[in-house]
Amino acid sequence: MTATLSPEKYDDVTEALKDVMDPELGINVVDLGLIYDLSWDEENDALVIHMTLTSAGCPLTDVLEEQTAQALDDVVDRFRINWVWMPPWGPERITDDGRDMMRALGFAI
Repeated sequence: MTATLSPEKYDDVTEALKDVMDPELGINVVDLGLIYDLSWDEENDALVIHMTLTSAGCPLTDVLEEQTAQALDDVVDRFRINWVWMPPWGPERITDDGRDMMRALGFAI
């Protein structure tokens, strides 16, 4: 059974995940819009991160999982990433801050 995170825990997790950088773009996964949902798995007492990648063929899931473990070290005891592909990621998911970061890197977005 899954549960909704409290607003405080949701904010803490989201802020921590801003330390997880897409290895190719150097922009955090939150502002890229790669985090689709956060929930709590009550049965396993663990955070569940519903996350996608900019492309399904990205070989860097291990890097992102390691960064996530480091970022969440002081926030939750246990987590798992549920890699999801639907709906497919698109640039419309990028936050305003993420767009500013991409423009600073020379992307026309």
